[in-house]
Amino acid sequence: MKKINYLFLIVLFTSSIFAQVGLNKLAQSTMNFQLVSISPKASSMGEAFYSIGVGSESVFYNPAGLSLTKHQYDVTLNYTQWIADINYLGGAVSYNLDNYGTVALSALTVDYGTIYGTQLDPLSSSPTGYIETGNVSNVGAYSFGLSYAKSINEKFSIGGNVRLVGQNLGTNTFVSGISKENKATKLVFDAGVLYNTGFKNFRFGMAIRNFSSNIKREEISEQLPLTFTMGGAIDVLKFINDNENDELTFAIDFLHSNSYSERINIGAEYKFLGMVSLRAGYQTNRDIASWSAGVGFYTILSDYNLEVNYSFSKMEIFNNVNRLSLNIGL
Repeated sequence: MKKINYLFLIVLFTSSIFAQVGLNKLAQSTMNFQLVSISPKASSMGEAFYSIGVGSESVFYNPAGLSLTKHQYDVTLNYTQWIADINYLGGAVSYNLDNYGTVALSALTVDYGTIYGTQLDPLSSSPTGYIETGNVSNVGAYSFGLSYAKSINEKFSIGGNVRLVGQNLGTNTFVSGISKENKATKLVFDAGVLYNTGFKNFRFGMAIRNFSSNIKREEISEQLPLTFTMGGAIDVLKFINDNENDELTFAIDFLHSNSYSERINIGAEYKFLGMVSLRAGYQTNRDIASWSAGVGFYTILSDYNLEVNYSFSKMEIFNNVNRLSLNIGL
C-alpha cells in the first residue's frame, strides 16, 4: 500500500506540473544553463541517465539516485567545455547517514567567456544604429543546492533538491545615462523516484527538475526550463550470466519540457573487468547535438575508490563538446 500511495502522489504532482507547462510556449524559458549536462558519464550515454545515475553526481539528474551511493562519503567534480567558449564547473559531495538517508551539497558555476556589449545610439553615424561599449563584466550563472534522498525499501527510493539559482547578464546603460543590472535569482526544486524491479537489474526512474515560479524581466514574465523525465534501464548480460564484473546496460529516457517538444535519449554502457567502461548514446530532436561516446576507468588507491570519466559529444555548427570528471568514494 505504501508504494501505491507514493506512486499516487507522484502522479498527482506530475499532473499539476503538466498543467503549468504550457505546451504552446516553446523556446521562451530562461536560465537554460540548467539544461546542460555536466557529467561525462551521463553525456556519453546520450543523457539517458535518470534510471541509472547513483551517488553524488545524481543530484544533477535524478536526486533519488543519491540514496544508492556505495560509500559513506562520495565526491564528484565535473568540467564541461561547452559551445561558444562557455565553460561549466560543477561538483557535489554526499554523506551517507545509513538508515536516515543520504544528504548532499552541490555547486555549479558557468563562465560565459568574453561578452562584447552594445548600446543603442540614434545619434550615431553608424548604419546599424548602435555603438560598442566594450567587454561586459559580471556575466555568468550559478546554482547551489542541498539534497536529500532515502531508500524506502530495497527497491524503491525517493529524493529531492532545493537549489538557489542565479544568472548575471551584465549592466545596461541607456541613452539617458541610467544603468541597470541584469540579474535574477530563484529558489528551484527538483524531485525524483527510482524503482528496481529485481528482474535482470531492470529499473526505472522519474524526475521533475527546475520547478519554480516565473521570473519577471521588465514587463515580461519568463518560465524556468521545467522538465519531466522518465526512463528505464536493464542489464542485457544478466540474460546470459551473472558475472558482477561485466555489465552491458541499455537505457532510454523520455523528456517532456516547457521549452521544447518531446525528446528521447538512448544510451548504452559496457563495463568489463570491473575497471573499464565504454559508453555511447544518441539524442533525438536536437538542433545541434546528436551522438556521443565516452570512457571510464575505476581503481582503488589507499582505500579510496577513484573513477575518471571522459566524454565526447558531436555538435553541429559549433565546436564539439568535451567533458571530464573525477569521482572519489570513501
